[in-house]
Amino acid sequence: MSINISKVRNDFPLLQKEVYEKPYIYFDNAATTYRPLQVLAAEEQIYREFNGNPHRGAHYMSNQTTVHVEAVRDKVQQLINAPAREEIIFTRGATESINLVAYSFGEAFIHEGDEIIVSEMEHHANIVPWQMLCERKKAKLKVLPFDNSGRLMVEELEGLISDKTRIVAVTMVSNVMGVVNPVKQIIETAHQHNIPVLLDAAQWVQHHKTDVQELGCDFMVFSGHKMYGPTGVGCLYGKSKWLEKMPPFLGGGEMIDKVTFDKTTFNTIPYKFEAGTPNFTQIIGLGAAIDYIHELGIENIEVYEKELLDYAYSQLQTVQGIRFFGETEKQSGVISFLVGNIHPYDMGMFLDKMGIAVRTGHHCAEPVMDHFAIHGTIRASFAFYNTNNEIDTFIQAVKKVSAMLA
Repeated sequence: MSINISKVRNDFPLLQKEVYEKPYIYFDNAATTYRPLQVLAAEEQIYREFNGNPHRGAHYMSNQTTVHVEAVRDKVQQLINAPAREEIIFTRGATESINLVAYSFGEAFIHEGDEIIVSEMEHHANIVPWQMLCERKKAKLKVLPFDNSGRLMVEELEGLISDKTRIVAVTMVSNVMGVVNPVKQIIETAHQHNIPVLLDAAQWVQHHKTDVQELGCDFMVFSGHKMYGPTGVGCLYGKSKWLEKMPPFLGGGEMIDKVTFDKTTFNTIPYKFEAGTPNFTQIIGLGAAIDYIHELGIENIEVYEKELLDYAYSQLQTVQGIRFFGETEKQSGVISFLVGNIHPYDMGMFLDKMGIAVRTGHHCAEPVMDHFAIHGTIRASFAFYNTNNEIDTFIQAVKKVSAMLA
């Protein structure tokens, strides 16, 4: 089976939109993806047919919402091959998931003088929560570097690990460079020292098959809106052996067992970490997005997007003065570049007027910019609804802007 691109594009209303009287080309999928009609319909159905607060009501509407929400937990479990559904926690996104682990794991296991390792290529969401934890606990943040090709220097991890290392947090794919990191090797090295590993899979799960049991990771996070689902929803996978020992992240309803003014006891996982009314509309929309991915087949998505990426890269190489950031053996979804001395914002603004959306700036990864001594890059990121024809138009536009601004 291969992807029927015409059918797929008809599922995404925004792909039919014109901007500045030009067909709109959307190459900012690493920031957020479009949603298919199936996701929009799933969210609308909730308000039309069974809107009710899940888990807490005995009435029909509440029960229906509960059934649909918990069905999505099963879908997420299957998507990433988690051992147990209780290890899937719904959050507002990858950022909240990382903050949850940084706070709760930190409260349970991080003490003064302890160490946390992240990589140099992390998104701010996988840096700042750990820095905040280090300040709170008087711990130390250590950084695993990458070389100028974007390759993570995993051979240096062993030297960074000490008897004070408590957790390693690393992205599976750089949101700037598209570099696919050897996370299984990182996990194996860390586990030799009984150190847990958190994986940021925000740029992975929508592009590649995911198996947390094969990887062996202790935590994994991702966002719904980067995988054709709604905004405001994401997931945290965590091994139960850690989640059971971690205190709640937020207090309120649902996460309790019993509340008195003398003492509160907490619910079992995953509900211990799901305080308050869940964003059930978005959760159910996420389930529809997962169904859509399964319908296309993640293997088909991976093959098609690899062809797109290779074609875009080969065509961009014909642009005079282009400089790429991230040129490793394994790349995924993203191409970051600069052309000559043209400022990325200038390039992005002119491309926008031509009906082409790219990302410009530091992409919430300022340490990556510091590594290359630049202010930002132009980032084109692809999804299965993009086409070679769109890439051709994009290349012509880049060449035109380059000629104007050179």
